[in-house]
Amino acid sequence: MISKKDITKRFISYVTVDTESDPESDTTPSTAKQWDLANALVLELKDIGMSDVTIDDNSYIMATLPSNVDHKVPTIGFVSHFDTTPDFTGANVKPQIIENYDGKDIILNASENIVLSPDYFEDLLLYKGQTLITTDGTTLLGADDKAGITEIISAMEYLINHPEIKHGKIRVGFTPDEEIGRGAHKFDVKKFGADWAYTMDGSQIGELEYENFNAAGAKVTIKGKIVHPGYAKGKMVNSMYIATEFINSLPRMETPEHTDGYQGFFHLHNMEGKVEETVLQYIIRDHDMGHFEARKEVMQNLTDAINEQYEREVITIEIKDQYFNMKEKVVPVMHIVDIAEEAMKALDIEPLIKPIRGGTDGSQLSYMGLPCPNIFAGGHNFHGRYEYVPVESMIKATEVICKIVELTAEKA
Repeated sequence: MISKKDITKRFISYVTVDTESDPESDTTPSTAKQWDLANALVLELKDIGMSDVTIDDNSYIMATLPSNVDHKVPTIGFVSHFDTTPDFTGANVKPQIIENYDGKDIILNASENIVLSPDYFEDLLLYKGQTLITTDGTTLLGADDKAGITEIISAMEYLINHPEIKHGKIRVGFTPDEEIGRGAHKFDVKKFGADWAYTMDGSQIGELEYENFNAAGAKVTIKGKIVHPGYAKGKMVNSMYIATEFINSLPRMETPEHTDGYQGFFHLHNMEGKVEETVLQYIIRDHDMGHFEARKEVMQNLTDAINEQYEREVITIEIKDQYFNMKEKVVPVMHIVDIAEEAMKALDIEPLIKPIRGGTDGSQLSYMGLPCPNIFAGGHNFHGRYEYVPVESMIKATEVICKIVELTAEKA
């Protein structure tokens, strides 16, 4: 169907463009360099023969593949994001191609002794004999989510070149700033005009997800009082000690490194402190809405208790909801998950239906009126130097897209 050479070339052309997003920016996209790939994608969509190709002032891209059947078929969409995470540099990506992977250690960078090993990353052994694309150990790869873009564009090109595959109207959408939680914020669902869509933003081959975390962010600010340490008795208040008290009062085992599956957590991801002020940045996650609300209440109650202990306001907390579990919006239209599952089975792919321990554009889009489950894009170890993607997984994801549109037309 899709040649390894073609899909590899397309993927590498995307990941070698730096599109790192910036949470401190208030523009959309958050970094000007995201326009570089966005504008190139617009040209490519036009070149392969897509219709109604548009890019708006915030770099949201949309395009159409018209229906080639004469009966009414639901309009479905496929969505991916082109930014990469600010967690690790995405500049000067130098992909390495590992043909016929032998199941042994992969030397990513000999001079820095950076090794991608199946002893630590066991999933590598799933791909013995396949072609892997890795980093050179100094950057991330960008398969999250440039693999998804590769698959969507490759599928559209294949459908254009093979009109014998019958399908309804298909919409594709590419977004900026997903990695900083804003990918869907300015997505025009009405303009997109799909009955439902799929984000191609999952990991391992076979993943099919329609549940995700409820999510909030919390900023905890602790105020202290600086006094000369030689004369500080009874006068100095060290905000860093109070911050330590706050941190240690939360459940120690309810953190990302101690949880999996449906288990939620509190995650301290940034801390800056001096005697006079310490700021803690947390994310709060839980699949269950009741537990999610309880987690926020735990943090508020802890804040109140510490203020009571010091008999004044030494600590404040600001909690903001970020996104919610898409399950509530997808279950009423569960046939859209069933179609994706059927498509995978038809291609001899074992569906791995499980909750997302995170969020995607799809979680927000589902609450904006566009039900949007998530499908595997094939990459592993996102957001770091050990990221890799099997080329065969990208090919399979491309085939899944084609099969979904075919099945949707057949069932209409």
